[in-house]
Amino acid sequence: MDVDVKALRDLTVAELGEKEQQLAQELFHLRFQLATGRLENPMKLRQARRDLARVKTIVRQQAPAGKPAGKKKQAG
Repeated sequence: MDVDVKALRDLTVAELGEKEQQLAQELFHLRFQLATGRLENPMKLRQARRDLARVKTIVRQQAPAGKPAGKKKQAG
């Protein structure tokens, strides 16, 4: 599944979350197929990883500037 970046930028945060879950599920299935020896095209695994990274990057870019997503507080 080749993801178009321009189309992703037009999606809402909720739609991007759904897309992220869908791609994570697809990646899981591809890894399972690889482990069982039934993966016909290994490039699908690479493409799925990259598509998931694209979606996560766009989600992070759309996060409010004052609240970085996923950043932990420093102990102090």
